[in-house]
Amino acid sequence: MTLLLSRRWGLVPAVLLLAACARTPRPSAGAPVANKYADATLREIGTAQDERNTAALLPFLKNANPAYRREAALALASVQARAAVPALLPSLRDADPAVRRAAAYALGQTGDSLAVDSLRVRVLQEPDPLVRRYAHEALGRCVTRHSLPELWRVPVLTDTARAGAQAWGLARAALRGLSSPEAIRRTVLLINDFKLNDGPRLAAATALARAPRALNADLARLAGSPLLRLLAQDRYYAVRAAAATALGRLAGPPASPGGPASAPVAATPAALPTAAGALRRAAARDADYRVRVVALRGLPYGPAAYGASRTTVFGALRDRREPVALTAAEWLLAHARGETGDALAAEATRHDAWRVRATLLAAALKVASPASRPSIAGTVEKRYGAAASVYEKGYLLQALGENAGSFDFLQREAFAAGQSPVVGGYALGALVAARRQADFPASRQNDFAGALRQALAGGDVAQLAAAAEALADPQLVPTAAPADLAALRQAQAKLQLPRDIEAWQGLQQALDKLTRAPQPTPSPVGQARQHPIDWGLVQSIPANQRVKISTTQGDVVLELKVNDAPGSVASFVALVRRHFYDGLYFHRVVPDFVVQGGDPRGDGSGSTDYTLRSEFGDLRYQEGSVGLASAGKDTESCQWFITHTPTPHLDGRYTIFAQVISGMAAVHHLEIGDKIVAVELVANP
Repeated sequence: MTLLLSRRWGLVPAVLLLAACARTPRPSAGAPVANKYADATLREIGTAQDERNTAALLPFLKNANPAYRREAALALASVQARAAVPALLPSLRDADPAVRRAAAYALGQTGDSLAVDSLRVRVLQEPDPLVRRYAHEALGRCVTRHSLPELWRVPVLTDTARAGAQAWGLARAALRGLSSPEAIRRTVLLINDFKLNDGPRLAAATALARAPRALNADLARLAGSPLLRLLAQDRYYAVRAAAATALGRLAGPPASPGGPASAPVAATPAALPTAAGALRRAAARDADYRVRVVALRGLPYGPAAYGASRTTVFGALRDRREPVALTAAEWLLAHARGETGDALAAEATRHDAWRVRATLLAAALKVASPASRPSIAGTVEKRYGAAASVYEKGYLLQALGENAGSFDFLQREAFAAGQSPVVGGYALGALVAARRQADFPASRQNDFAGALRQALAGGDVAQLAAAAEALADPQLVPTAAPADLAALRQAQAKLQLPRDIEAWQGLQQALDKLTRAPQPTPSPVGQARQHPIDWGLVQSIPANQRVKISTTQGDVVLELKVNDAPGSVASFVALVRRHFYDGLYFHRVVPDFVVQGGDPRGDGSGSTDYTLRSEFGDLRYQEGSVGLASAGKDTESCQWFITHTPTPHLDGRYTIFAQVISGMAAVHHLEIGDKIVAVELVANP
């Protein structure tokens, strides 16, 4: 899995706090408001977008009606066809500022460097501040390493609006891994010399947090003091969190949530203790739990720093907010040194939150001596037998993956008759983890390979993906046999597309690797004709339609964005009317990032029998944005997620189809295994 928000687990990003506050959503009120799709021409444009028909959209860029010109440009932002770039460039000079803004957004979505010169001119000449901001962002999405200086060749002088636009351009480039010492210096000037509001100030902090690691020494030298000030004093939690991410790189190699540490990258020695101290203070004292989470993830764990970090981490295990305690447990799982398995197992017994407890048990098994490991594993197995929740069972199996001696137990649970797909998927993943342990006996290699073949033959989509990835890893299976390739192909042939696209991708990636394919095999993305937009249903949905999600943590109310994502909203409404979501669970929660649900299997591998085309409207991920999970562009289905915080690295990559307008407190308390009691369409108050 390589996508951030795949329908299954996906990769947890190294930076989870980055944010974009483009606009603060305003809830609509009063009587239902008709959406824009009563207009037949807009339906025609929407259909061409859904069908990825660039040729049908291009003539609308020259339509006499500016509304149609704008809609055509926005449609091309979803299509993302580079063939449209020459036609979009003249639209940057359109008489209507809304068209110019849409054209800039569409060009940024294509990311084509051919647009750089025209966007630079637009930034210089544009009289409208909002359009200028869009042009600068698009420039950040299109520049190359060579043309990066175009982002600051426009003088900002004392113009705060221009400074804010430049901050967004620098942030968009940094999110693509493009920065330089001069870019860092310019970003610091924007923070120090201009009274930027929350959004642009956050963009500048994001640009620093996402500068490439090769620039760590420059980041420490040029931005160390401003970052310390932002973390300690900024009024906006997301800015403090971005500063914490950047400082985590200067304090030492950062912790990946639940994963291995990245390699250390040199920073100036003087920055290390100062940054580490600031992170410890924020992890213990910041008023916002999201900042505490990010600061914990950044704590250094080298021999010299471990003791001080450890004190903060053990303090965080007592934090009143479960996400903070969980992050502390994950830090120990990744970095514990000098701890004993018995002590960490005893610590686990003090926690009622099962994710915290299971993670600490995993850490205990990881550091346990050979003599104490069987006893701790027995404790985990006993808890597993008593656990009522399939998700707690899954996490306990994941903990057993730290112990090679649990191989037989894990294999039995992976293939037990009538096993829950949630538990079966976790069990096979843990089996693979057990194989990775240094003390895994060579005599069990044939048993491991046999388990992978059993998973392929079984056909469970979650197990297929895990087995395929393991078979293609030479550290786990040094030489895949011809029978293994045949098993991969047979398993793939049994999948139903487009429903099982993610499992198909996992199998194909393994086949490409094992057969040394010169290029990755393209995914067979479902075409619009397999599930066209139901325009009759779309027209029946008010522009301010609300949805109430009743959960075990309280009610959450959304406002659907039918004008921006008609196909996605129509699919969601149709599923709601079928009570599709009632009784399902939230299967994925990453603190300071997202809560994800809507999967009929309950493990992130489920889908409907159809897929949707991505609808990348002119929207930004903010706190409470509701997006569709996917296995790549144009593979969306029924799973959705709600963001805990502004998250700009998702912008233009995942469809936004709704916004939380009440109940964010409930969202922040949702945990894996919390239930979606019911979802219903409701009238506005």
